[in-house]
Amino acid sequence: MELKLLQLDSTSKSIFDSSEVSASTGRRSCSSSLKQLRRSCRCFPVTCSYSRRTTNNMDLSSGITGTSGFSSSYPINGRNGVRSSPYVNELRVLEAVDDEYGGVLVNANRLPLKRNAFTSALRSSLFHWKSTGKKGVWLKLPVELADFVPIAVKEGFEYHHAERGYVMLTYWIPEGPSLLPANASHQVGVGGFVINQHNEAWFTTYLVHGGFWSLKGLEFTVYIMYDMNLVYCWNQVLVVQETFCSPTCEGLWKLPTGFILESEEIYEGAVREVKEETGVDSEFVEVIAFRHAHNVAFEKSDLFFICMLRPISTQIMVEDHEIQAAKWMKLEEFMEQPLIQGDKMFKKIMDICIARLGRRYCGLNPHKVVSKFDGKESTLYYNVVEEEDCNSDSSSN
Repeated sequence: MELKLLQLDSTSKSIFDSSEVSASTGRRSCSSSLKQLRRSCRCFPVTCSYSRRTTNNMDLSSGITGTSGFSSSYPINGRNGVRSSPYVNELRVLEAVDDEYGGVLVNANRLPLKRNAFTSALRSSLFHWKSTGKKGVWLKLPVELADFVPIAVKEGFEYHHAERGYVMLTYWIPEGPSLLPANASHQVGVGGFVINQHNEAWFTTYLVHGGFWSLKGLEFTVYIMYDMNLVYCWNQVLVVQETFCSPTCEGLWKLPTGFILESEEIYEGAVREVKEETGVDSEFVEVIAFRHAHNVAFEKSDLFFICMLRPISTQIMVEDHEIQAAKWMKLEEFMEQPLIQGDKMFKKIMDICIARLGRRYCGLNPHKVVSKFDGKESTLYYNVVEEEDCNSDSSSN
């Protein structure tokens, strides 16, 4: 820090001009005149200013960073309770990185650990970000700093979302409604339709149509590809009974189901859930259909993907505490269950699965593609009519 005394009265100046240099130490001594300097400062205001000498000076004890070029000045005098010390507290800014939309993301690993330090730094940071034209502020508070949440809320931050180990808060700086993206609106589930080829086979006829059905008072849509007539199916399906379920589903044999994990593909989640609930290894074939429902869990929407899987092993080992039992069941017996026969959604899902077995229906297959918009690889699900490299520039749009 570079400390400058900018305004000095003539008396104060004479103190330094008349000071003596010690012959033994070579240092200038003016201790005899300090009382005179103190009296002078009480009568004449002195301005103290500072400037940063480094571009990134981290105070390890407080977890806050001084920003290069960000300075402030304070008047120093001994009246009205203002400190007469020549040392001035710096305005410090929380360490953060810019995002691509003109906002900042605060580094959660370098936050101050004391409430007073955090409060002071947060206020200084907001002043700085506003003065430099920033838009949105993302503040991630780890669970061990949960007592900082009321401080941030008092400064104008709003809840965005929470996970097991942290809470995320946001602050929108410009006037008008916030343009920051909202929290995730959907949860994603999968169901595994695992068919085991058996000696018996039978033919029947089904007519499949898309439409609206209702389950537990929720309206949703089942999406299918096209109508079909002739159906061929094998007759054993892998089913489970859940330990914890609603009275309506008590005793029901159902498909293995579960939720997709973070950064997990749909087809990977289907294979994993079947393995966890039944112990059966399987491989993904295709997405048969998916359901879209709303106001399911905590007012969120729900996407549920029905995936056809091919069994690699057949031995069942139930180790999941959420599963009471699992077995291979004849397909016709599974479909004759009263709950499935009486519910249009379950009946329709099974009709679609049987249609796929009869090769009269085509589901969706995953394909890795790279988009030029963000340069990232993602998975695109679509019907395969002709195998092609969708990353090739010569492929059709």
